[in-house]
Amino acid sequence: MTSDPPARRRHSGPRPVPAVPAPAAAGDDAEFGDILAVLGRQLGEQVAQTTDPGGRRRLTGVHFEYAADPRAVHDMAGDSGYSLASNWFTQLLAQLAVANSITKSQLCVFLFVAGGQLPGTGITQYTQQEITDGLNRIAAQKGGKMITRSTVNRAIQALCGYNWVEKAGNGRIQINVRLWFHGNSTAQHEVLAEIADRHDRDTGAFPYAVGPEGAHQEELDLGIDPGTGYRGRRRTG
Repeated sequence: MTSDPPARRRHSGPRPVPAVPAPAAAGDDAEFGDILAVLGRQLGEQVAQTTDPGGRRRLTGVHFEYAADPRAVHDMAGDSGYSLASNWFTQLLAQLAVANSITKSQLCVFLFVAGGQLPGTGITQYTQQEITDGLNRIAAQKGGKMITRSTVNRAIQALCGYNWVEKAGNGRIQINVRLWFHGNSTAQHEVLAEIADRHDRDTGAFPYAVGPEGAHQEELDLGIDPGTGYRGRRRTG
């Protein structure tokens, strides 16, 4: 009598759970492929650990909830992005304008130049003629009063005296990046280090001295802490 072949021995313990393959995806969904694959492996391990020896417990479904994307960017007008400005300096500009301690042309030239920074550098590459043409763009369309190149030149000289900007050679203008900067904090600190090296780390040089200096003119009391290094002046012309 021939004996029956021995029964195949069944291994005790949980059955292995195959890893879940990453779904084929494209576009915005592609970035979730690797994440889902990792989640699949981890879920498989959890099922293996919680299944009883008889293998009767099964995973029947998984529910995912996605939070709002924390990387959502600001919604800004125009196609030029946005810059960061010191709140103190923004209020100071308003105070100076009301007190007639800064000319209209100086204010307009600074705002135009500050808004045209190359990202991460604090540098603008405008020539004086380009600044003039840029400021006059709307005035030319509406037949309004326009600024002249000589006025732009005088405004830039005054802004350099205020240490809000400085000439960087080859038609470039360096913005005081502690006042207004287009870029992240890492880039700003790199620019500050470069400027400090360029000025032999003189703490009294650009960009550390902030605000119009008018020692030879009558000072204005704008209620600003004298420790800020600002001294106002009256506009003389």
